[in-house]
Amino acid sequence: MKRILVVEDDSAIRELETDYLEAASFAVETAGDGRTGRDRALAEDFDLLVLDIMLPFVDGFTICQAVRKAKDVPILFVTAKQEDSDKIRGLGYGADDYIVKPFSPAEFVARVKAHLARYERLTGEREQRHKSLVFGLLEILPEEHRVYRGGEEISLTRREFELLLFFAENPGIVFSMDTLFEKVWGLDAIGDTATVRVHVNRLREKIEPEPAKPIYVETVWGAGYRFKG
Repeated sequence: MKRILVVEDDSAIRELETDYLEAASFAVETAGDGRTGRDRALAEDFDLLVLDIMLPFVDGFTICQAVRKAKDVPILFVTAKQEDSDKIRGLGYGADDYIVKPFSPAEFVARVKAHLARYERLTGEREQRHKSLVFGLLEILPEEHRVYRGGEEISLTRREFELLLFFAENPGIVFSMDTLFEKVWGLDAIGDTATVRVHVNRLREKIEPEPAKPIYVETVWGAGYRFKG
């Protein structure tokens, strides 16, 4: 269940926001002043923050600025301040949305759901980009274009790395040399499938403990090559 922190000094609005969010199956925590809200937002893990701007002790802008420096979490302002300058200021501090009171509770919940979904998607994409591929002692870091075997970095050319990454992203599948040439070298390549054989041999020399007895890039006679994950 997603946890949401509502920082709002008006008890009626705070209860309204809480009721609608809980009805949408969110776990809601609240704070009635800016200092408490700021401290909780920084000390605890919430999936989304709902902030008023005009708060006792510490205003919403200050909370937003402090949280944004420390955490990556959706922040929504819900406030009576309607001036464009306030909206620009809030978004400039890193808020994701700005909702003006009075607001439609249904729209409020819809925006909360939309921002949570957006952050989940972006977080998943970032994790996927930085995720390493590990096969025994072999570790491939796609985003950094680096390869390690037993903790020691291996130097690969760009094409060798692209070939290895294609294999690693498709373990267990047999690829013909024609298919590898098409997938890795693409339309801008000049040469024939013998190029694939040469690069596979070079790759084996660098990543295999015993190139003559490969454990990663396996030859499937009469068919092509297969990466053993």
